[in-house]
Amino acid sequence: FLIARAICIRKERLRMFPAMRVKITGLDPHQQYYIAMDIVPVDNKRYRYVYHSSKWMVAGNADSPVPPRVYIHPDSLASGDTWMRQVVSFDKLKLTNNELDDQGHIILHSMHKYQPRVHVIRKDFSSDLSPTKPVPAGDGVKTFNFPETVFTTVTAYQNQQITRLKIDRNPFAKGFRDSGRNRTGLEAIMETYAFWRPPVRTLTFEDFTTMQKQQGEPLYKGHKNGGREATAMLYCPAESQSLLTAMKRYKTEKRSNQL
Repeated sequence: FLIARAICIRKERLRMFPAMRVKITGLDPHQQYYIAMDIVPVDNKRYRYVYHSSKWMVAGNADSPVPPRVYIHPDSLASGDTWMRQVVSFDKLKLTNNELDDQGHIILHSMHKYQPRVHVIRKDFSSDLSPTKPVPAGDGVKTFNFPETVFTTVTAYQNQQITRLKIDRNPFAKGFRDSGRNRTGLEAIMETYAFWRPPVRTLTFEDFTTMQKQQGEPLYKGHKNGGREATAMLYCPAESQSLLTAMKRYKTEKRSNQL
């Protein structure tokens, strides 16, 4: 079910779905912070999906790098106490494959693999923070990378089941839904997971990948505030977890019926 980890992008700006949600801890309650996200390539390859083997395969070298874009969370600037009392959601982040976009949205190439990164930036290290520049480096900047959130960009979902499931679970795809249809098969299975909520998982430095910034700088930099060490937990969206769980169950049942 690797195809379930695909995210659709087009020239018209689309909200990233499922959206990332994180819980930040270990901040200085009285210090001011920005929280931002960027999305960087996992490698220098372009991919294609091979249906008979249900795998993403390398199709060539990656396209030319796109202009750097950073999504600054709209609740910034806020105190550490404010950030730690809420789940930080990036549900307003929009993606596009239009390299001429001048609205500050995240620009990605289709059929490439990407890794979202969450940055916690102390106010006194934010002088160079900009939606159109790479995230500044320094002891006041800490970056979190969740391997579970790696995805492949597509311009359209080729799998009809994934298309229908993502439309059903995406609150911004209401225009595509037919509320009067009967739900059967995989869609019926999905209904059994509609209200399931997974627990959060703490991310430690041992979980981090060794991916480097394009500029060759170390990817992860942290800071301590009065003995505190900032950490982040990934609130895995129920939409993506229920999608993967249902796909696994559906494939198991389908395989059993074929025996």
